[in-house]
Amino acid sequence: MALQDVCGLAGARGDWGWDAPGGAGGASWSAPAVQPGSVAHYAFGAQGARIAVPRGRQPSEFLQALAEGSGDGHRIQLAHGTTTLAFTFQHGVIVATDSRASAGNYIADLLYNKVIEINPYLLGTMSGSAADCQYWERLLAKHCRLYYLRNKERISVSAASKLLANMLLEYRGMGLSVGSMLCGWDKKGPGLYYIDDNGVRLSGPLFSTGSGNSYAYGVLDSGYRPDLSVEEAYDLGRRAIAYATHRDSYSGGVVNMYHMKEDGWIRVGRTDVAKLLDQYAEAKK
Repeated sequence: MALQDVCGLAGARGDWGWDAPGGAGGASWSAPAVQPGSVAHYAFGAQGARIAVPRGRQPSEFLQALAEGSGDGHRIQLAHGTTTLAFTFQHGVIVATDSRASAGNYIADLLYNKVIEINPYLLGTMSGSAADCQYWERLLAKHCRLYYLRNKERISVSAASKLLANMLLEYRGMGLSVGSMLCGWDKKGPGLYYIDDNGVRLSGPLFSTGSGNSYAYGVLDSGYRPDLSVEEAYDLGRRAIAYATHRDSYSGGVVNMYHMKEDGWIRVGRTDVAKLLDQYAEAKK
């Protein structure tokens, strides 16, 4: 309260001048009352359980005004590029990603790890906006830790994916860019889910996301079997990412690979895609 008084913000929360999500146009925002015993998990000090948005326009309106085809002369394209994949097989779950982080046509990082280690039994992948994926999956890690402390057992992969989907659903249409795969091992065995910024949540044995996913799917569909051996699964993951980087200019770098087992995940290692493509070319001769 003292800081609000010094900054001149006391009593001015309702005059910030942007529309509440789902509210009528022109209506000023005010934080909902917190029920007794509830916790504002990601409120940053606000009373309601919501992200604190700075004064000004709605994020979705701001991005729409600057996006391609807005009609006002601005041509900022929010382009995202990556290739990630994950699939289940008899020995667990394989997760493989490329490592090229791009900002439009600019390559920002050649060795970026797009796998988020949520806990020893849960992994998440990043596709879309790196900032959005990192924030929401780190927030998920906090909730998973709180669940363990309260219930004395690990959260299931299904419940963790549902938590993430529900958090993203609340901000649908507000400019988030997230396409993640969540994999882990619980009492039911290995699990794999796809979650995006629209709140979509899908369960399946095989997923690939990013601008190079169509190329990765072509390799995965031709070589995937549930009864793959460990070495065959490693080779399939590397081959799918390597060929995707060859065709997709927004993907590249190295193949980062993880293996989710019953006793937790292990990091298989990094492999340069250029060396892999050379090996595959030599094998064809």
